[in-house]
Amino acid sequence: QVQLVESGGGLVQAGGSLRLSCTASRSILRIKSMSWYRQPPGKQRELVATTASDGSTNVADSVKGRFTISKNTAKNTVTLQMNSLKPEDTAVYYCNAETMSTTGFFSNYWGQGTQVTVSS
Repeated sequence: QVQLVESGGGLVQAGGSLRLSCTASRSILRIKSMSWYRQPPGKQRELVATTASDGSTNVADSVKGRFTISKNTAKNTVTLQMNSLKPEDTAVYYCNAETMSTTGFFSNYWGQGTQVTVSS
């Protein structure tokens, strides 16, 4: 199992920056992938960015060039750096970890979420 704790959300003006952190309860070295999702008010949860165990990263087109995902395996943390924030980035942001057992069974774990509000 993996417990995830997010931090770093808050209120920021449009054009500003925020950094979200997600700390895992165990080593992230063998976690298949770690991602940030977000859920805007009244909308479905959507994938924002992913970092995989092989070091590859991917970000959604809507945030490309503005958001960066990175990880620190020594501290078991994944960070989402968000720049040039827009009001439409307002959402609850969730950290996700996807693991795969030796038998090929996938499991997903979620943090409690952190609110990001961007004012215009």
